[in-house]
Amino acid sequence: MNKTITFKGTTLTLQGRTPQESSIAPDFKLTNQELEDVDLSRYGNKTKVLTTFLSLDTPVCEMQVIEFNKKAAELSEDVVIIAISNDLPFAQKRFCQAHAISQIEVLSDYRYGSFGFHYGLHIKELNLLARAVMIVDKNNILRYAQIVAEATHPPDYAAALKKLDDILNHPAPAAAAQTAPHCVPCQAGTPPLKEDEVKQRLAKQEGWITLDAKKIEKTFKRKTFMEIKDLVDQIANACEAEGHHPTLTWTYHTLKVTLTTHASGGLTNNDFIIAGIVDDLAAA
Repeated sequence: MNKTITFKGTTLTLQGRTPQESSIAPDFKLTNQELEDVDLSRYGNKTKVLTTFLSLDTPVCEMQVIEFNKKAAELSEDVVIIAISNDLPFAQKRFCQAHAISQIEVLSDYRYGSFGFHYGLHIKELNLLARAVMIVDKNNILRYAQIVAEATHPPDYAAALKKLDDILNHPAPAAAAQTAPHCVPCQAGTPPLKEDEVKQRLAKQEGWITLDAKKIEKTFKRKTFMEIKDLVDQIANACEAEGHHPTLTWTYHTLKVTLTTHASGGLTNNDFIIAGIVDDLAAA
């Protein structure tokens, strides 16, 4: 997927972890109009159409929600359409009441930024969500991703609905999903990697070093203090989702990331998974 879009011709940066089609869809935590948390499990084995937009206060976004609300009435009960933005839930509720939006759910990413980050749709410069349509099938496999290249343009409704029809008629078996590596919970007594294993893994992790084979570290530099803050925020989001947290040493425009597994008294596979995730985020 592209990591940039444009807004009236100006290039903008998309941040977050970008899931690949045919992979397990990332979970998320959104807020409904009653200020309750909503995650992916709420929708069970329904096929989920996830459509994101910048703000309900713009004509294109308004039409996007209204159009998907119309389309939803024509779909089976096995499909749910979820519209997502960073608008406050109060504003979303007023909009839905004013426009009789009752066939789809309209949810907000304002509180956690979870959806924007885990689907790679957070616009760095605007703190809004890019315009997109994602389809997650009944087995929670991401089957379709359309990110609109110019933020002021509407999504391609016809292409998305055609793909939805294909997905409903040709569901992918859960076993067919690509799986990204994820951290697993460690318990006290879990053995650490041996020194030769650490050296082999480090050879594949550019820039990471170790002094004692018990922890690894890497230093990242940015031009400004706020650019480092931005990187810290992204790393924090990713590591919280993985349940494995590094030590972050932040000095003006420099960030040192240190990884170890305390339960093992050394390094485990989890540390190298996080190192890879940090590298991906820093490279974006």
